[in-house]
Amino acid sequence: MKKTFKLNVENKNPDRLLESIKYEIRKYIKREKRKPLPEDVDFWDLKCKFAKNDETPEVINFNEITNCINEAATEKCDSFYMEIISEEGIRVKDVIKKDEFEVDSEVISEENTQTE
Repeated sequence: MKKTFKLNVENKNPDRLLESIKYEIRKYIKREKRKPLPEDVDFWDLKCKFAKNDETPEVINFNEITNCINEAATEKCDSFYMEIISEEGIRVKDVIKKDEFEVDSEVISEENTQTE
């Protein structure tokens, strides 16, 4: 989704317009997440960009979408640009290094011998 939303539309309540924009964005996100995953893909990663009025779009975190929209509404911006692109995401497993584990186990064994 690459779209410019207008916040000041004649004959429309600004609060209702803001809620309808948020609803449209949430609906798009749900639709994207429902798409079937290709093989070897764990989830859909959503890349987001946001810009107020005519600024250049900046990359934002997915969790900051509604905060940015609310901020644009409180600043009385005429419009804002929202870009949400879904990409294939692969989970990265945390691997415990063997050296770190051995260091921790040595410290634990030294503590046990001191208390005995």
